[in-house]
Parts: sequence; C-alpha cells; structure tokens
Amino acid sequence: MLSKNRAIVSVTNDLYTDQRVHKICLFLEEQGYEVLLVGRKRKSSLPLNKRTYKTKRMKLLFDKGALFYAEYNFRLFLFLLFKRNSLLVSNDLDTLLANYCVSRLKRKTRLVYDSHEYFTEVPELVNRPKVQRIWEKIEGRIFPNLETIYTVNSSIAELYKLKYKKEIFVVRNISMLWKPEKLKSKEALNLPLDKKIIILQGAGINIDRGAEEAVEAMKLIENAVLLFVGDGDVIPFLKEYVEANKLTQKVIFVGRKPYLEMMNYTFHADLGLTLDKATNINYKNSLPNKVFDYIHTETPIIATSIYEVKNVVEKYNVGKIVEDFNSENLAKLINFILSNEFLLSELKANCLIAREIENWEKEKEILKQIYPRVG
Repeated sequence: MLSKNRAIVSVTNDLYTDQRVHKICLFLEEQGYEVLLVGRKRKSSLPLNKRTYKTKRMKLLFDKGALFYAEYNFRLFLFLLFKRNSLLVSNDLDTLLANYCVSRLKRKTRLVYDSHEYFTEVPELVNRPKVQRIWEKIEGRIFPNLETIYTVNSSIAELYKLKYKKEIFVVRNISMLWKPEKLKSKEALNLPLDKKIIILQGAGINIDRGAEEAVEAMKLIENAVLLFVGDGDVIPFLKEYVEANKLTQKVIFVGRKPYLEMMNYTFHADLGLTLDKATNINYKNSLPNKVFDYIHTETPIIATSIYEVKNVVEKYNVGKIVEDFNSENLAKLINFILSNEFLLSELKANCLIAREIENWEKEKEILKQIYPRVG
C-alpha cells in the first residue's frame, strides 16, 4: 500500500552523480516519506546504481538551451500535476517554475526549494544577459512567495536574504562519514605506483574552475600525475591541449564515476585541488562538496582564496591556499607540499579530526527543522 506522504524531488540532471540530492532523498525516507526522484535521461547517461527510493529519468527532445528548459518544465509540470504527492522538493531555479505552478494548483501539497547555487549569477548566464534576465524574472516572481528555502552555505544565504528579505536555512553539501567496505588498489585503478597523485574531481569541471591552470602547472611538476575524475565543459579542450603539449604521461582523464568508486581515486591521491576563481558571484561564494570529499579521504587540499573554502581549509588546517592564483604559483605550492612529508602527514592527520566534525550525519540535523517526521 502506498504511503500518503509522498515526496517528489526534481532536478534537471541525469541523477548519476548528484550526491546532494541523493542524501536528501535518503533523509526524506528516514523521515517517513515515500520518495520519487525525477530527472532526465541523456544519450550519454549511464545506468543508475540500485537505490532504496524510486527514480524516473525523462527522455527529452532537446538537450540544452531554452527549448530544453521549456520542454523539461512543461513535462515536469504535467508529471507532477497528475502524480499523488504531499511534498515537492525543487532543486535549483531550473525546476522551480513547474514545481511552483503545481503547488499553487494543489493547495495541500507543500513546496520546499533547495538552491544549490546563486543560480542567476552562474558563468553560463553572466555572459548572456538576455537569458539571465529571463531567469531573474522567474526567480523574482516566485521566490518572494516561497515558504521554505534552504541553500548550500551562509554566503549564498545572505545574498538571498538581502535580495528578498526571506529567512533562508543553510544545509551545506557535506560528505557522509566515509567508511568503505572495500578499497580498490592503485593497480586496480590503473594508477602509477611510483608517482604522487594530484586529483581534481567534480561533475562540473567548467570554465573558471582552475582546470586549465592545473594542467599548465604540470609542466613544472615532476614525479606526479594530475587526475581528472569527472566531467565538464572544459574537459574536451583540455584533452586536446594535453595531446598537443605531450602531457599524456602527466595528466589522466578518468571520466565520470559512481560516487563510491570516485572516492577510491580520491583516497589514493596525495593532494586534492579546488580552484574556483572569483570571476562571478556564484563562484565567489561557492563551497564545493569536493572540499569535504577530500577531507573525508585524508587528502590534503590546495584551494584558491574563495571565502567559504578558505574558511574550512584554514579552520582545520587541512591544506594550503594559493593567494595569487596562476599556474606558476600553483606549481610552486604543489612542489613544496609534495616534497615535505612531515607537512603532508600533518595535513592528513588534521583531515581525520575535521571529518569527525564536518560530516553529513551532523549536518542533516538541520533538515529535521525543514522536514519534520511524518507517518
């Protein structure tokens, strides 16, 4: 028999690597909800691993641009309208229109908005002012009418409070306590045994996130390899650049991996990179979940001077900050840390301490205020 407390969670991605949404779905189950997660299925989408909650991936005619967002929200609106639900969870502005319209038509359905970033200031919109204005209008029309909103860090919450005079909860995208049942060896992962490993991971390895400088820095670093685990807009360009500059022995592209498998690569890394640039409001106020993944696998961090990231790194002394970020300074810092085994050991030990404080098991306590237990 189906529960009357059904939560439908929606995103525009293909569900494969979105750990924040996965953790929210698991929490909703703990709170007594029957959960359905809705996203899309692309030609490149990989099969999903088995989950305790239901999933639906919609096949769409359009893959990107205005037609994609219009089609997705129309399809999502119809889907939500004719599906039984007591709770709608909209993830980011690109799912909010459909969710909001349905919540207005189905008055007994509660809508909660989870903003993963300061959406209207992402790089993809900043350089397209006409498109940006459309999203700003959608947000401006809906946001003041929302009752429950939470976002990923205090900086973004403050921006929304200033703009809309609304109370915003903060639920950071922190890793679950990492307790692997079985770890793959370096050999099994095809990683070199005789070199240090530097990793840059993530589902959005895009422009202005430091990937280009990281590759360039490898020209000045010996006895180490740079590992990209994930995907993003700049990866095709970087692959061409690596080939053209004969860096194939120094830079390895692994591609997207399921979270637990990705964490195997991260565990074997000697350094983890998070190199966002403050070129837009969104990146300036970001706190990537890779920061916490690195901490949980005892991987010391090298980061750019982004406020939220710098605060975590320096608070727990789990890495170092590149204050004047360019490829040369990055290479110098990497070489310095990798040549100092005492420092590496100290940073690793601090990661062990930090992960007992900064973990999802503690962070999700905030969610109990947003999603009280039902049933």
